[in-house]
Amino acid sequence: MRHRIAVTGAVVVMAAGVLAGCGGGDEPEAAPSESVLVPGRPGEPNKTELKGPSKPAEPTAAEVRFIQMMIPHHAQALEMSALAPDRASDGQVRSLAERIDAAQKVEIAAMKSWLEKNPKAVLKAHGENHGAHGTGGMAGMATPEQLKQLRDARGAAFDELYLKLMITHHQGAITMVKDVVDKGTDVTVQEMARDVESTQLAEIGRMRQLQQG
Repeated sequence: MRHRIAVTGAVVVMAAGVLAGCGGGDEPEAAPSESVLVPGRPGEPNKTELKGPSKPAEPTAAEVRFIQMMIPHHAQALEMSALAPDRASDGQVRSLAERIDAAQKVEIAAMKSWLEKNPKAVLKAHGENHGAHGTGGMAGMATPEQLKQLRDARGAAFDELYLKLMITHHQGAITMVKDVVDKGTDVTVQEMARDVESTQLAEIGRMRQLQQG
């Protein structure tokens, strides 16, 4: 495994910015009202009207479900990555796991904050989903048997299995992103979805390079 992985804080900084955006008041800050010149009818003078900002659209049920499912999806990536320091033999695999751990912890915090700031949308989505709970529909999740294999693996065997499972896991997250990106109304969710997509596509590329050695 000759390629080195640069451990950067870019994703963490971006996710932290999203978290800061979620941490404001319950309602988005309204832009100031402004005067608009409205042409009058023939023979009538023009009029000046005060035009304020339009009310932001409510998040869709699909956006709420995306956030609710991505939290446990990320949590499993943290569970897998936490095994690397004591089990991985390749320093680049350990660095990759460290980067995933740091970035996704921040993203989970941002997602939880978003849910707390949008209780009405969460309740509405819950009703539309007929009271269903659980994490069904999350693509790419490792099975309990696969997680046990990963916990039991050491050295090169761990490196190989970690990369294989994490690639599948990332591909699953991208599938979930495609179901919501550009199909919703909430700016924050759309930004988080695009960030997940771009970050995890890049990491898939790095992991495939590591697999090739």
